[in-house]
Amino acid sequence: MKQFSILLTVALLAFLISGSITNQIDSVVSASEMDCTSVTADSLGLENVEITRAELVTNDPDYPAYCLLQGNANARTGIDGKHYAIAFELRLPVAWNGRFLHQVNGGNDGAVLPATGGSNATGSASALARGFAVLSTDAGHNGMAPVNAELGLVGGNVFGLDPQARSDYGYAAVGTMTPIAKSVIEQYYGTAPDYSYMAGCSNGGRHGMVTASRYGEDYDGILVGNPGFNLPRAAIQHAWDVQSFQIADPDIRQAFSREDMALVAEAVVFACDALDGAEDGLVADINQCQTEFDLAELECGDGEEDLCLSPNQITALGRSMSGPTNSDGEQLYSDWSYDSGMSSGDWRFWKLESGIPPWDNYPLIATLGGGSLSYIFTTPPTETPGDPASLVAYLTEFDFDEDAPRIYATDDTFSESAMEFMTPPDVDDPMLAAFHEAGGKLLIYHGQSDGVFSVNDTINWYEALTENNGGDASDFARLFTVPGMNHCSGGPTTDQFDALSALMTWVETGVAPDQIIASVDPMNPELPVEWSPTRTRPLCPWPEIAVFSEGDIETAASFTCEVP
Repeated sequence: MKQFSILLTVALLAFLISGSITNQIDSVVSASEMDCTSVTADSLGLENVEITRAELVTNDPDYPAYCLLQGNANARTGIDGKHYAIAFELRLPVAWNGRFLHQVNGGNDGAVLPATGGSNATGSASALARGFAVLSTDAGHNGMAPVNAELGLVGGNVFGLDPQARSDYGYAAVGTMTPIAKSVIEQYYGTAPDYSYMAGCSNGGRHGMVTASRYGEDYDGILVGNPGFNLPRAAIQHAWDVQSFQIADPDIRQAFSREDMALVAEAVVFACDALDGAEDGLVADINQCQTEFDLAELECGDGEEDLCLSPNQITALGRSMSGPTNSDGEQLYSDWSYDSGMSSGDWRFWKLESGIPPWDNYPLIATLGGGSLSYIFTTPPTETPGDPASLVAYLTEFDFDEDAPRIYATDDTFSESAMEFMTPPDVDDPMLAAFHEAGGKLLIYHGQSDGVFSVNDTINWYEALTENNGGDASDFARLFTVPGMNHCSGGPTTDQFDALSALMTWVETGVAPDQIIASVDPMNPELPVEWSPTRTRPLCPWPEIAVFSEGDIETAASFTCEVP
C-alpha cells in the first residue's frame, strides 16, 4: 500500500507540471551530424555524465521521429549513504526547429517525466511536436527510492537528509543540466539553439523564477505557472491550515463539507461577479472583491443550521485565509484572496480532503506538505514517520515561534538554509537585473483560486519587481492572473491557453502579449451548466483585468483589458 502511495504521487507530480505548446516549425535543421544510437558521453566529450539509452524513436504515434537520450550526471554517494545522481531525458527531434525547452517539473521532482514539454498552458501541440529539443530531469534525487516506500512518505522527501540533494533540488540541477543539454544539442545538430526556453508550473514555476534570478543569461524566455517561489514559507502555511481547520473540527477532513465550500464560493460570486461588468461566474477584479466580500455574513444566526457556517468555521477559514503569523503578529507567508474556485475539487484536494485511501483521505498539505516541511524545508531536518496521522500530528504541533525560523537556519552539515536553496536570491527585493540586461522575457500566470501557493504572494512579488524597475517591468516581465483557476489548472475557469506561443512571439519578435486568449476545457466537470462549452476570455497583464464592453458574454472579443 505504501508503494502504491508513492506511485500515485509520482503520477500526481506529472499532473502538476501543467503546461502545452504551439507555433509553426521554422528554419528546420535535420539531425545529420551524429547517429543517435552511437551517442555516448565520451563521443560528446561530457565529464561526470553517463548515457544509459540512445534510441532513434520513429514509431511514437504522438510525435515525429526523435532521438531519445537518457542518462545521469554527477553520480555520487550522499552523506546519508544513499546513491544520488541527476537523472535526465533529452528528446531531440529529427526535424528540429532550432529551439530548446527545459521542461521543469512539479511536486518534489524525483522523477524523470517524459520530455515532451506540453500542458494546458502551452496550447494544443507540445514543444516536442513543434520541433523543440526538450529536456526533463529528476532534479537530483529518486522519489521512487525504496527508503521512501519503507517510510510511507508521499513525494520522496527523504533526500532532504543530504545537503547536496537539497541544493540540486533547489537550483543546482538546473545549473548543471542546462550547459550539458545545450552542449549535446550543439554537437548533435552541429549548431547551438537559436532560442532557449524554460517552462513549468508549481515547483516547475519556482524553478523558472529561481533560474531567472540565478542564471539570468541562460534562457531567452521563461514560462512560469502558479509558482512556489516562496515554497519554504508556503510550507509553513500547511501547518497553519491544519491548525486553523482543527478549530472547525479536530479532523480537518470534516472541517468543511463540499456544500460548505460551495456556499463560500457562491457568496464570493454574488458579492464580486459584477465588478467587471459581466455576471458570468468569474471574478476578474480580485482586489476589489476582497473589500466587497465579507465572510462574517455567512455565520449562522440563532437557530440556523442550513446555508450558513458555524462560528468555529468562520474563525477557521478566516484564520487560514489571513496567512500564518507568529506570536508577535509577524506575517510568515502571504494572505490569500477569496475567489470563485474555492469550492473546486483541486482546492479541496490540497487543503481539506484528498479522497485517496492510502493517505486516509488526508489532503496534500498534510501528506506531501508535512514530509516536505520536516525533511527538506527546516534545518536540521526532522525524521517524521510517513503515515498520514503522524504527518498531521507534526503539523498540529508545529510552533510558529520556535519551528518557523528553521526555514532560515543552517548548521555544520547544512550550510544553506531552505530559503537560500529554494527561493530566488532576491526573493524579497526582486530586480532580475542580469536577466533583464540579457534580453530575457518572463511570462507568469497564476490561478486566483490556487489552494497551495497564494496568488497574492505572486502579485506582491511582481509589484515589488515593478517598483524596483522604475515603476514598470512590463518590458521584460508580465503577470497574468486566471480567475477561478486552481493550482495550474481546473476549477470553474478558462484554463486552456497558449502562453508559450505568446512568450515565443515576445522573445523572437519583440511583441509583448497585451492579452492571452483562454478557453474552457469542455470536458471539465466543474464548469457551471450555464456556461458555453466554447467560452473564451482574455487573460490580462497585471494590473489590468478583463472588463465587459458589449456583445456575447461567452466570447473574449466582448471584453477589454483595463486597469480597474
